[in-house]
Amino acid sequence: MRAVIQRVSEAACRVDGDITGQIGMGFMVLLGIEDADTDEDLQWLAQKIVGLRVFGDENGLMNKALADVDGGILLISQFTLFAATKKGNRPSFIRAAKPDKAIPLYEKMISTLEGLTGKKVATGIFGADMKVSLINDGPVTVTIDTKAKE
Repeated sequence: MRAVIQRVSEAACRVDGDITGQIGMGFMVLLGIEDADTDEDLQWLAQKIVGLRVFGDENGLMNKALADVDGGILLISQFTLFAATKKGNRPSFIRAAKPDKAIPLYEKMISTLEGLTGKKVATGIFGADMKVSLINDGPVTVTIDTKAKE
């Protein structure tokens, strides 16, 4: 699994003009799932996301986690995070999991993050043409790949 986590002051996802998910301060998370991903990867990544200390404390240092600032999460499925660009100019997405594997893991990530934060996770719609808007606060952007955890 790969995640691109952006600290935001606000973020929203729209599908066909309708808002499907919206948050104020928190994380906008793009989540890519590959065939090799397991429940262990999901649990590890969820813990990393909620524990990530990138919010400012009273001294202006990035010491606070999502819970410390009562932040929200907007989770967006993003198979293009597994784009292979080594050959040619058209990316290959062969490593990205197909919907039959990716959807259950995406849905489990939603419920896992909700369990860890005690808050509803805002989302897009898996596989839809989504329009995501955000105000990146900082900017702060962090990438995490579960295959690089050791």
